[in-house]
Amino acid sequence: MIHLESSPEGTILPVRAHAGARRNTILGQREGALRVAVSAAPEKGKANQAIVAVLSKTLGISKSSIELVGGPTSRHKRFLLAGLSPEQTRRKIQQILPDELA
Repeated sequence: MIHLESSPEGTILPVRAHAGARRNTILGQREGALRVAVSAAPEKGKANQAIVAVLSKTLGISKSSIELVGGPTSRHKRFLLAGLSPEQTRRKIQQILPDELA
């Protein structure tokens, strides 16, 4: 189960990043975090920008609503999803990964 954290601005989503992958996609969940693979290299924030793009597309929210708040150089990252409650976020993730959150 993904450990979503409530914040006054929205929801904190833990992400386990896999940079340098073959394609940009959501892989599932691991250790309480959403696993996201991106083809961008982990240099100069390129992978972080690619993760924001993947989250935006798959969750159906704007890129400007997503902010990296922890782990900019780590594979374990934390993103703020502004304006979304943990329950709304859980429902969106469940649409993408129904077996992972059941």
